Amino acid sequence: MKVGLLLLLVMLFSACWPASLSFKDGSVPPEWKRFVVATLENEAANAPISYAPELTELVKDAVQNRVGLQLVSGEDDDPQVVIMGAVKSYDVAPLALQANDVAAKNRLTVVADFQIFISAPKEDVMELRTSRFIDFDANVDVGVVQAQLLEEINDQIIQDLINKLLSNW
Repeated sequence: MKVGLLLLLVMLFSACWPASLSFKDGSVPPEWKRFVVATLENEAANAPISYAPELTELVKDAVQNRVGLQLVSGEDDDPQVVIMGAVKSYDVAPLALQANDVAAKNRLTVVADFQIFISAPKEDVMELRTSRFIDFDANVDVGVVQAQLLEEINDQIIQDLINKLLSNW
């Protein structure tokens, strides 16, 4: 009786188990082999001077590692995907005011625009505007926690870009 019940449970669970597992974020058209990322423009007046180039490198790494395309140095190498963009806004603003108009929390918000030019299987242009934020204690200097905050925001921005690449073709 116990063996029969155990066999029945194994069969039920195996019917629900996925047939295959993949660690890629999704799939892309088979025509996509190469990509290039132009250095992002920094149009945010108060963003750190190195922020746009650092975000550019993170985008390159993410598309290579998570989408599986080969990074090429320029448009002369016939990329099927060209990613361009700009950091539009970088703002720190008070979020929750307490007594005496003192902020309890601050919010760091980053807005980035991307244009993705596709040459295969058909020509297309995708636009993406992403705005991401993170809250932090107002008694902490933004300069002290900036690297950690930007790491989290960058992960979210890059995930938005990857999702756009994988879902809009």
